[in-house]
Amino acid sequence: MSATAPYAGPSPIRRPVAAAALLAALLSLVFGLLLAGAGPASAHAALTGSDPQDGAVVDTAPKEVTLSFSEAIAVGDDSIRVLDPSGKRADTEAEPRDLSEGGTVRYGVALHSGLPDGTYTVAWQAISADSHPISGAFTFSIGAPSETTVALSSQEAGGGPVGVVYDIARYAAYGGFVLLVGGSAFVLICWRGGASALPMQRLVVRGWLTLTAATLVMLLLRNPYTGSGKFADAFDLAGLQSVLDTKPGAALVSRLLLLGAAALFIAVLFGTYARREDEQEKKDLTFGLAVGGGVVAAGIAATWAMSEHASTGIQASIAMPVDVAHLLAVAAWLGGLASLLVALYRTPDIGSAAVRRFSAVAFASVVVLAATGIYQSWRQVGSWSALTGTRYGQLLIIKVALIAVLLAVAWFSRRWTGRLTDASAASSGAEVASSGAEVVSSEAEEADAAAEPDEASDDVAPERAAQLARQRAVLTATKKKRIRDADPERSGLRRSVLAEAAVAVVLLAVTTMLTSTEPGRTEEEAAGGATAATAPAAGPVNLSMPFDTGGRNGKGTVRIDIDPGRTGSNDLHVWIDGSDGEPMDVPELKVALTLESKDIGPLPVVPDRLAEGHWTASGVQIPMAGDWKIDVTVRTSDIDQVTIDKNAKIG
Repeated sequence: MSATAPYAGPSPIRRPVAAAALLAALLSLVFGLLLAGAGPASAHAALTGSDPQDGAVVDTAPKEVTLSFSEAIAVGDDSIRVLDPSGKRADTEAEPRDLSEGGTVRYGVALHSGLPDGTYTVAWQAISADSHPISGAFTFSIGAPSETTVALSSQEAGGGPVGVVYDIARYAAYGGFVLLVGGSAFVLICWRGGASALPMQRLVVRGWLTLTAATLVMLLLRNPYTGSGKFADAFDLAGLQSVLDTKPGAALVSRLLLLGAAALFIAVLFGTYARREDEQEKKDLTFGLAVGGGVVAAGIAATWAMSEHASTGIQASIAMPVDVAHLLAVAAWLGGLASLLVALYRTPDIGSAAVRRFSAVAFASVVVLAATGIYQSWRQVGSWSALTGTRYGQLLIIKVALIAVLLAVAWFSRRWTGRLTDASAASSGAEVASSGAEVVSSEAEEADAAAEPDEASDDVAPERAAQLARQRAVLTATKKKRIRDADPERSGLRRSVLAEAAVAVVLLAVTTMLTSTEPGRTEEEAAGGATAATAPAAGPVNLSMPFDTGGRNGKGTVRIDIDPGRTGSNDLHVWIDGSDGEPMDVPELKVALTLESKDIGPLPVVPDRLAEGHWTASGVQIPMAGDWKIDVTVRTSDIDQVTIDKNAKIG
């Protein structure tokens, strides 16, 4: 006769499954939206200038093309290509020359001699110092613009299916790091008994497996991610070798080596450490594991700090250790939160002391996060306009808001923790146990009774004995779960921790997005230098300036037109009107152009008289876009002369 338990509401076994399914669905939704809404990772470096400039028209073919960037980049043989109107290479196809000096990052490629007139396309691709690929293109013309047959790929560097898979691996790597480090810290600091709990072991091991697999995927895809964008190139040995010679490649390999040490740490933590009975021996082993595990965790965190935003920009030597501390605090808080959630749902043994210890760890982590986060925000944003007007700043605002929500939910968790005591849990459990004791007892008696005929005989069937053992184990586990689930304080704490974990999933996703988004400070710097990188046709420049030489018939107005009013060759027209509004001839007229911000000029222009009161000059070269000062010298007699000036934006 088989034992059947009465219906007692929703099965507690199903609740952890439902909670895990909810978190998995939320994680998939958030990551799906982020990956669908974001294009290729925004890069830290930006093109700040070029010579010739975008859209420039030069009279003679330059000997080389140079590009300037906001920070250090890594270049290869084909990082800068110059294509003629028919699409053929106009450069010498040599590796770009490093022309950097001081704080200026500049690279150049030599051009073939005797290039014909027409429009040339400059296509460039490089790797930013924070590991993200960057690319772009612009045109310039020799002599005069022409039609061009050059067709460049619309896919940016780091985009396409390879970019999507690489980004998924990046998200997974951060998630695995949080579970690995946070789960291990939770066991060592908050709940040592968790070392022998199978759910806790699974959590940490899965974190290690996720981080290891994600790191391997990123290492294999690094070459196509920064180059061709083809999955087949993931197994190109020459490409893999070139990746290993880069800073991101070295960081990924270092992470794999450290994960080997982490595997040994996990084996000791859930093996030797979990089996130790002597308190003093366990205490000594705890200290050793904490030191060794801390070193490995800091090393893994450093593999991000040495290859991403912290490694470049201002105060890099300070930013990298700060970034390591920030990552460890995130892992201790969010990973510990995930561990607490698993412990509350999947194990009946965790007590109030462990929960209170985690509360203290979480508070310390928040303090570290606040201090390091303020510094990182200042370093990466730098101004209020960058905070509110750039994608990085807006994501940072969202991250701060999510932390505020997480702290609010944690406050409720802390209240439930204050009510939670081991004694009350036992008392509540005892009431349920007594109410279900008859059921459990009767089930056990029925099972024993069913077994008596067999047990009375000398040859008990082994299958029957095993079945009885399984029934008793299930009954014991059911009793423990009923006792655990009967505690209202424990149930309230589980719900609030589940809410914290849901917010933490979104927070972790936004934090990962920040690592691949161009910081607000450099985005503003790049925007400030945009006029040096591009030269849109703003249209003809028209100026009117009154003058007075002080002599007889010395008053009038100078009108100037500069067409097309952009870098390259321009036509200049000057008209002089007398005080009566009629054209006025003068013995001498001179013009000079000065770009004071770049210490260029004055560039003299001597126009020719075309008609009464009208002078002109063709082929006036404007080498760079900017706010140019235009000086006009007018002489109305042998001794009466005046120089007037006015500023005009050109290019």
